[in-house]
Amino acid sequence: MDLTLTDDQKKFRQYAREFLDSAVVPYRAEWDRVESVDTSIIPKLGEMGFFGLTIPEEYGGLGGDYITYCIGMEELGRADSAVRGIVSVSMGLVGKSILEYGTEEQKLDWLSRIATGESLACFGLTEPDTGSDAGNLKTKAVRDGDEYVLTGQKMFITNGTWADVCLVFARTGGPGPKGVSAFLVPTDRPGFEAREIKGKLGLRGQATAEIYLTDVRVPAANRLGEEGTGFSIAMKSLDKGRVSVGAGCVGIIQGCLDAAVGYATQRQQFGRPLASFQLVQDMIADISIELDAARLLVYRAASLIERGEEFSVAASKAKYFASEAAVRAANLAIQVLGGYGYVDEYPVQKYMRDARVMTLYEGTSQIQKLLIGRAATGVSAFL
Repeated sequence: MDLTLTDDQKKFRQYAREFLDSAVVPYRAEWDRVESVDTSIIPKLGEMGFFGLTIPEEYGGLGGDYITYCIGMEELGRADSAVRGIVSVSMGLVGKSILEYGTEEQKLDWLSRIATGESLACFGLTEPDTGSDAGNLKTKAVRDGDEYVLTGQKMFITNGTWADVCLVFARTGGPGPKGVSAFLVPTDRPGFEAREIKGKLGLRGQATAEIYLTDVRVPAANRLGEEGTGFSIAMKSLDKGRVSVGAGCVGIIQGCLDAAVGYATQRQQFGRPLASFQLVQDMIADISIELDAARLLVYRAASLIERGEEFSVAASKAKYFASEAAVRAANLAIQVLGGYGYVDEYPVQKYMRDARVMTLYEGTSQIQKLLIGRAATGVSAFL
């Protein structure tokens, strides 16, 4: 398996990095303080092609391969994970679901707008009482002639107050995963209400919301896929989403390494650079090693997706390792910077706070280990 980057992929990395270093990095601390990204960045991200990676040109995207997509998510994660989440949820979770399961009408209606950043999307799966246990969600969708009526509540929904459409997973049948269906719900429908969640530990610039659905009517044509296939759509979307999260975590680790090396080579202690002390080099070495390991796991999963091979276990491994390594890298980077690592003049404290949620969403670290263990043993763990 050759994971050497092509010239085009190297050029895209440089192109993405230069743009983000000028348009995002100088503002991320302020966005974090005020708990809101400046939404004027969204159309700029669209113009630069971030929302169109891997989406075919006929639907407004750039096309491109999955490694390039991961490079984009990595650079976004290095710059600001709150911005990465806006892109990866709208285009990655929702846009790619529409591409794979949508009708031609749905693709032309929504995908072309999502792929250019003209419209944002959110992924309405998690509920107050069902996180990892998504197969037992309670939101209902009742058929009424040519429409469905949706009632329920969603929780921790990225882009929830900014999105133009929400991919809502709701129960149309009996209990369990086979009773779940998926619907494209415009957020301006009567009865759709989103309330932003403030006071988060990390990803503070991202609009995370509770969503309330009160007798929200949508045409039957807004159902994505057949009745009863919603859970399968959600799980397959999350498999690819885990690769995206892993790539974002690689970006966090890279940011931690850059910050630690930059500080340690400039800071003088006892008459010599901090980087000359062996225990400081030990911490930087750990970050560097885990960066390479995480990146290789992510690129392997991306390569499997690109070749059309089974990738779900590789995605779980990439997401698990990269997210846990990002937390370790941020902790070590703070230690290298000492007291300066604890204040928001430097980015490492933000990397720490942003990294922590990566072990929770799109499948917790414990869920990833269950999936990996099940694949290795052939025995299902009790859930």
